Amino acid sequence: MVAEDARIPFLEVARECNVSGAAIHQRIQKLMNLGVITGSQFIINPEKIGYETCAFIGLNLKDPSDFRVVVEGLKKIPEVVECHFTSGEFDMFIKIYAFNNKHMMDIIHNKIQPLNLRGTHSLISYHAEINRQLPKEDIQIPQNKKNTIE
Repeated sequence: MVAEDARIPFLEVARECNVSGAAIHQRIQKLMNLGVITGSQFIINPEKIGYETCAFIGLNLKDPSDFRVVVEGLKKIPEVVECHFTSGEFDMFIKIYAFNNKHMMDIIHNKIQPLNLRGTHSLISYHAEINRQLPKEDIQIPQNKKNTIE
């Protein structure tokens, strides 16, 4: 319940779970202290504010030892919303939002490629059909982690 709506009152969760509000508060606090829950946030719909193009871009670095410099450069580009170190064809994979394809090309050519890259490869997302966290009902927790979160 809390994963779906972080603003839900603890007492409402407690009633649904047949426990006290204090028990829910303590459980949430423990999960936060363990780093299982890392906060709550309002999620902005990029399309509603004009960002109609979502793209995933594979990055190949000229020198893989420069990855920290590249990451610091990417952090300065507000349209970059995710950055992953990956195996396979690319050193890194990023997700960006842009107003349109022209804006996306401007971001790639003028902001991303100058970061000492050997090359980029772009994939435009037409629509995100699934966008979720791990499904809590189906999560299997390894035995060595169960005692710490229960």
